[in-house]
Amino acid sequence: MKRVLPLILALICAVTFSPGARAASTPAKAEPKGKTPGIELATMASQVTGIAISPLLGVSGVGAYQYFKASTPEEKAALPWYAQVSFWLPALLLVAVCAFKDSIAAVVPPGLKKPLDVAETVENKISGLVAAGAVVPSIVAVGSKMIMNSSMLEHPHVVALGGVGMIQIGAFDVSWLLTILMVPLSVAVFGVVWVVGHAINVLILISPWGGVDTALKAMRTSVLSLVVATAYIDPVVGATISVIIILLAYLMAGWAFRLMVFGTEFTWDFFTLRHHRFKLLADGNKVFTAREVGGVPMRTYGRLFQESGDKLIFKFRPWLVLPERSLEIPRDGLVVGRGLFSSEVLGFDQPADKLDTLLLLPPRYRGHEELFARTYHISGTVDVGLRKAWGWIKEAFGFAAKKQPATG
Repeated sequence: MKRVLPLILALICAVTFSPGARAASTPAKAEPKGKTPGIELATMASQVTGIAISPLLGVSGVGAYQYFKASTPEEKAALPWYAQVSFWLPALLLVAVCAFKDSIAAVVPPGLKKPLDVAETVENKISGLVAAGAVVPSIVAVGSKMIMNSSMLEHPHVVALGGVGMIQIGAFDVSWLLTILMVPLSVAVFGVVWVVGHAINVLILISPWGGVDTALKAMRTSVLSLVVATAYIDPVVGATISVIIILLAYLMAGWAFRLMVFGTEFTWDFFTLRHHRFKLLADGNKVFTAREVGGVPMRTYGRLFQESGDKLIFKFRPWLVLPERSLEIPRDGLVVGRGLFSSEVLGFDQPADKLDTLLLLPPRYRGHEELFARTYHISGTVDVGLRKAWGWIKEAFGFAAKKQPATG
């Protein structure tokens, strides 16, 4: 993430120190004929940030705004694909369905809503990829052309690149150059914000309480509404809010990235029913940390190995590509917990004096818990989560399997 920081700072400087943006925040003697380059840059920053927070809602919202802003049929026909009714209307209907799902989350059993949460997580990944690869570059290309056109109107022989520099040129179109410079920056900013926004979907996916799901969605929608409202009232204020969101997203990127990897594994295993074809390895099976262990952050992705002396070693690569590190997993009180959708490894937490989740197993391990326990010399298995609750309900109503009388 350190390599992305200069790009983010560049966008901050471009928005903050743009002469057009500064001029927009102070009263002017005469009403300008059109938008200044700083205003265009501020608007573009708000659009990219808003789409990154919620790609499907952001893209369809921008598309609907551009559609209704166009005054003639010819202008509407010339709009990009995401501004056509055939895209943004079904997209908004899908967003409404997701909102309805989350609004009734508190009264719907988690087991019934979980497949819909998985589907929405996949949708968020797909719409994020489409937005990063097609929508954001399109918005930047259009914005760059408008920035150059407004600069030429103010200074026929001088083009102001967002206030960052002045280039003495003739009256010809060089918006392609600004597009080349801005697209990588915008995609990088989009990626940082999207990773944090996508973490909301993953948190909903692993949350056992519907009320938490509704609160998380409401929080994300509120942030998106704040960006849209402030950008509409004053583009400079909207861009300032966007910059704050970008900085906060950068600070949370590591946590959100680990959560995204976990959500990707979870959804892939769930949708492909991988537990039916999964074969447990003799060593080096993939797991996640469930909490911070020995300085290793929560939900770190790695492999579990068994070395000499019956030691359990967790090996991982930070950000999946950095040099490999290892951590010894304590064996005190280890037991494998069997869940309804995914399982886990519990260990004895000495400070709390109780069993606590130590490792998370993706859904592919469902049905393989006992073999996993034997492979790593773990004492046994227990029911956890919804499976434990269901077992209690069956026992309470007398539906549990009767124990066979001891013989011998």
